Amino acid sequence: MVRLIPDDELVGSSVVANNTMNRERGLSGVNSYARELGFDPAEWLLARGGAAPAWLDLCSGEGRAMVEAARRLPEGAVLTGVDLVGPLAPPPDADSLPGLRMVTAALADWTPRRSYDLITCVHGLHYLGDQLGVIARAAAWLAPDGRFAAHFDPESVRWAGGASAGRAVVAALREAGFAYRARRHLLVLEGGRSVHLPFAYAGADADAGPNYTGQPAVASHYRAHC
Repeated sequence: MVRLIPDDELVGSSVVANNTMNRERGLSGVNSYARELGFDPAEWLLARGGAAPAWLDLCSGEGRAMVEAARRLPEGAVLTGVDLVGPLAPPPDADSLPGLRMVTAALADWTPRRSYDLITCVHGLHYLGDQLGVIARAAAWLAPDGRFAAHFDPESVRWAGGASAGRAVVAALREAGFAYRARRHLLVLEGGRSVHLPFAYAGADADAGPNYTGQPAVASHYRAHC
Protein backbone atom coordinates (compact mmCIF):
# COMPACT_ATOMS: atom_id res chain seq x y z
CA MET A 1 0.00 0.00 0.00
CA VAL A 2 1.42 3.39 -1.04
CA ARG A 3 1.75 5.87 1.79
CA LEU A 4 0.34 9.21 0.71
CA ILE A 5 1.46 12.33 2.55
CA PRO A 6 0.03 15.88 2.63
CA ASP A 7 1.87 18.78 1.04
CA ASP A 8 3.06 20.22 4.35
CA GLU A 9 4.91 16.95 4.99
CA LEU A 10 6.05 16.63 1.37
CA VAL A 11 8.06 19.88 1.42
CA GLY A 12 10.30 18.40 4.10
CA SER A 13 10.90 15.11 2.29
CA SER A 14 14.35 14.23 0.97
CA VAL A 15 13.27 14.12 -2.70
CA VAL A 16 12.05 17.74 -2.51
CA ALA A 17 14.68 19.09 -0.12
CA ASN A 18 17.55 17.68 -2.20
CA ASN A 19 16.16 18.70 -5.60
CA THR A 20 18.73 20.55 -7.75
CA MET A 21 16.98 20.04 -11.11
CA ASN A 22 16.50 23.71 -11.98
CA ARG A 23 18.83 25.63 -9.67
CA GLU A 24 21.61 26.52 -12.11
CA ARG A 25 19.77 26.73 -15.44
CA GLY A 26 20.29 29.91 -17.47
CA LEU A 27 18.19 31.63 -20.12
CA SER A 28 19.96 30.37 -23.26
CA GLY A 29 22.68 27.91 -24.19
CA VAL A 30 23.21 24.23 -23.41
CA ASN A 31 21.65 24.13 -19.93
CA SER A 32 18.88 26.65 -20.49
CA TYR A 33 15.23 27.54 -20.49
CA ALA A 34 15.39 28.11 -24.24
CA ARG A 35 16.56 24.55 -24.81
CA GLU A 36 14.11 22.96 -22.38
CA LEU A 37 11.04 24.97 -23.45
CA GLY A 38 11.81 25.25 -27.17
CA PHE A 39 11.68 29.07 -27.00
CA ASP A 40 13.63 31.84 -25.28
CA PRO A 41 11.32 33.53 -22.71
CA ALA A 42 12.96 36.95 -23.12
CA GLU A 43 12.76 36.80 -26.93
CA TRP A 44 9.14 35.69 -26.70
CA LEU A 45 8.25 38.59 -24.42
CA LEU A 46 10.14 41.10 -26.58
CA ALA A 47 8.37 39.88 -29.72
CA ARG A 48 5.00 40.57 -28.09
CA GLY A 49 5.85 44.25 -27.74
CA GLY A 50 4.35 46.35 -24.98
CA ALA A 51 6.01 48.56 -22.40
CA ALA A 52 5.87 46.29 -19.36
CA PRO A 53 6.09 42.54 -20.10
CA ALA A 54 5.53 40.25 -17.12
CA TRP A 55 7.01 36.78 -16.53
CA LEU A 56 6.28 34.46 -13.62
CA ASP A 57 8.63 31.49 -13.16
CA LEU A 58 7.48 28.75 -10.79
CA CYS A 59 10.14 26.61 -9.07
CA SER A 60 12.73 29.15 -10.22
CA GLY A 61 15.77 27.87 -8.28
CA GLU A 62 18.61 30.38 -8.26
CA GLY A 63 16.69 32.52 -10.75
CA ARG A 64 19.59 32.80 -13.21
CA ALA A 65 17.31 32.78 -16.24
CA MET A 66 15.20 35.57 -14.75
CA VAL A 67 18.26 37.67 -13.97
CA GLU A 68 19.49 37.32 -17.55
CA ALA A 69 16.03 38.19 -18.88
CA ALA A 70 15.77 41.24 -16.59
CA ARG A 71 18.95 42.61 -18.15
CA ARG A 72 17.45 42.27 -21.65
CA LEU A 73 13.85 43.36 -21.14
CA PRO A 74 12.75 47.01 -21.19
CA GLU A 75 12.39 49.19 -18.12
CA GLY A 76 9.09 48.45 -16.43
CA ALA A 77 9.26 44.70 -17.02
CA VAL A 78 8.02 42.58 -14.12
CA LEU A 79 9.77 39.29 -13.38
CA THR A 80 8.74 37.12 -10.43
CA GLY A 81 10.40 33.87 -9.45
CA VAL A 82 8.85 31.60 -6.83
CA ASP A 83 10.79 28.74 -5.25
CA LEU A 84 10.52 26.67 -2.08
CA VAL A 85 14.16 27.35 -1.20
CA GLY A 86 14.82 30.49 -3.22
CA PRO A 87 18.20 31.77 -4.46
CA LEU A 88 21.07 31.24 -2.08
CA ALA A 89 22.48 34.68 -2.95
CA PRO A 90 21.03 37.68 -4.82
CA PRO A 91 22.62 38.67 -8.14
CA PRO A 92 25.49 41.16 -7.73
CA ASP A 93 23.59 43.82 -9.68
CA ALA A 94 20.23 43.24 -7.94
CA ASP A 95 19.78 46.96 -7.26
CA SER A 96 19.84 47.69 -10.99
CA LEU A 97 17.04 45.18 -11.65
CA PRO A 98 14.05 46.77 -9.89
CA GLY A 99 11.49 44.67 -11.75
CA LEU A 100 12.95 41.38 -10.51
CA ARG A 101 11.45 39.80 -7.39
CA MET A 102 12.43 36.40 -6.03
CA VAL A 103 9.89 34.88 -3.64
CA THR A 104 10.63 32.04 -1.24
CA ALA A 105 7.37 30.17 -0.74
CA ALA A 106 5.55 26.88 -1.24
CA LEU A 107 3.34 27.14 -4.32
CA ALA A 108 0.43 25.59 -2.44
CA ASP A 109 0.41 28.70 -0.19
CA TRP A 110 1.24 31.44 -2.71
CA THR A 111 -0.94 33.54 -5.03
CA PRO A 112 0.19 36.53 -7.13
CA ARG A 113 -1.50 39.92 -7.02
CA ARG A 114 -1.42 40.40 -10.79
CA SER A 115 -1.60 38.52 -14.07
CA TYR A 116 1.41 37.56 -16.22
CA ASP A 117 2.12 37.41 -19.95
CA LEU A 118 4.27 34.32 -19.50
CA ILE A 119 4.21 31.66 -16.79
CA THR A 120 6.79 28.86 -16.83
CA CYS A 121 7.67 25.88 -14.68
CA VAL A 122 10.81 24.13 -15.93
CA HIS A 123 11.02 20.62 -14.43
CA GLY A 124 9.34 21.90 -11.29
CA LEU A 125 5.99 20.10 -11.27
CA HIS A 126 7.92 16.87 -10.68
CA TYR A 127 8.44 17.92 -7.05
CA LEU A 128 4.97 19.24 -6.21
CA GLY A 129 2.14 17.37 -4.55
CA ASP A 130 -1.03 18.75 -6.09
CA GLN A 131 0.34 19.30 -9.60
CA LEU A 132 -3.11 19.66 -11.16
CA GLY A 133 -4.13 22.26 -8.59
CA VAL A 134 -1.08 24.39 -9.41
CA ILE A 135 -1.70 24.02 -13.15
CA ALA A 136 -5.32 25.13 -12.80
CA ARG A 137 -4.41 28.09 -10.60
CA ALA A 138 -1.63 29.17 -12.97
CA ALA A 139 -4.13 29.23 -15.85
CA ALA A 140 -6.11 31.86 -13.93
CA TRP A 141 -2.96 33.96 -13.33
CA LEU A 142 -2.25 34.17 -17.05
CA ALA A 143 -3.07 37.23 -19.19
CA PRO A 144 -5.84 36.70 -21.79
CA ASP A 145 -3.23 36.42 -24.58
CA GLY A 146 -0.44 34.97 -22.42
CA ARG A 147 1.33 31.61 -22.46
CA PHE A 148 1.79 28.94 -19.80
CA ALA A 149 4.52 26.32 -20.40
CA ALA A 150 5.52 23.63 -17.91
CA HIS A 151 7.17 20.23 -17.97
CA PHE A 152 4.66 17.56 -17.05
CA ASP A 153 4.95 13.80 -16.70
CA PRO A 154 1.61 11.98 -17.15
CA GLU A 155 3.12 8.94 -15.41
CA SER A 156 3.42 11.02 -12.23
CA VAL A 157 -0.36 11.40 -11.82
CA ARG A 158 -2.10 8.36 -10.38
CA TRP A 159 -5.41 7.34 -8.92
CA ALA A 160 -5.59 7.10 -5.14
CA GLY A 161 -5.19 3.34 -5.37
CA GLY A 162 -1.95 3.62 -7.34
CA ALA A 163 -3.03 2.93 -10.94
CA SER A 164 -1.94 5.39 -13.62
CA ALA A 165 -4.30 8.31 -14.20
CA GLY A 166 -2.16 9.77 -16.99
CA ARG A 167 -4.53 9.19 -19.91
CA ALA A 168 -7.54 10.57 -18.07
CA VAL A 169 -5.59 13.60 -16.86
CA VAL A 170 -4.13 14.45 -20.28
CA ALA A 171 -7.59 14.10 -21.84
CA ALA A 172 -9.07 16.46 -19.25
CA LEU A 173 -6.25 18.96 -19.74
CA ARG A 174 -6.77 18.94 -23.51
CA GLU A 175 -10.50 19.44 -23.04
CA ALA A 176 -9.68 22.46 -20.87
CA GLY A 177 -7.58 23.98 -23.67
CA PHE A 178 -4.06 22.76 -22.91
CA ALA A 179 -1.77 21.15 -25.48
CA TYR A 180 0.55 18.36 -24.40
CA ARG A 181 3.75 18.01 -26.42
CA ALA A 182 4.89 14.51 -25.55
CA ARG A 183 8.36 14.75 -27.12
CA ARG A 184 9.32 17.57 -24.76
CA HIS A 185 6.98 16.46 -21.95
CA LEU A 186 5.66 20.02 -22.18
CA LEU A 187 2.21 21.25 -21.20
CA VAL A 188 1.22 24.51 -22.92
CA LEU A 189 -1.78 26.82 -22.58
CA GLU A 190 -2.32 29.83 -24.80
CA GLY A 191 -4.55 32.41 -23.11
CA GLY A 192 -5.52 32.71 -19.45
CA ARG A 193 -8.81 31.24 -18.29
CA SER A 194 -10.64 29.61 -15.42
CA VAL A 195 -9.92 25.88 -15.44
CA HIS A 196 -11.82 23.12 -13.65
CA LEU A 197 -10.27 19.66 -13.69
CA PRO A 198 -12.41 16.72 -12.49
CA PHE A 199 -9.91 15.42 -9.95
CA ALA A 200 -9.63 15.73 -6.18
CA TYR A 201 -6.14 15.63 -4.70
CA ALA A 202 -5.58 12.64 -2.39
CA GLY A 203 -1.92 13.11 -1.43
CA ALA A 204 1.64 12.61 -2.65
CA ASP A 205 4.02 9.68 -2.83
CA ALA A 206 7.54 10.93 -2.12
CA ASP A 207 9.00 7.46 -2.75
CA ALA A 208 7.79 7.07 -6.33
CA GLY A 209 11.35 6.84 -7.69
CA PRO A 210 12.90 8.31 -10.85
CA ASN A 211 10.75 9.77 -13.62
CA TYR A 212 11.67 10.32 -17.29
CA THR A 213 14.47 12.72 -16.29
CA GLY A 214 16.23 9.94 -14.38
CA GLN A 215 15.87 11.88 -11.13
CA PRO A 216 13.73 10.87 -8.12
CA ALA A 217 10.36 12.60 -8.36
CA VAL A 218 6.98 12.83 -6.64
CA ALA A 219 3.81 11.01 -7.71
CA SER A 220 0.55 12.93 -7.26
CA HIS A 221 -2.55 10.84 -6.43
CA TYR A 222 -6.14 11.84 -7.19
CA ARG A 223 -9.74 10.70 -6.93
CA ALA A 224 -12.34 11.37 -9.62
CA HIS A 225 -14.35 14.47 -8.77
CA CYS A 226 -17.16 16.09 -10.75
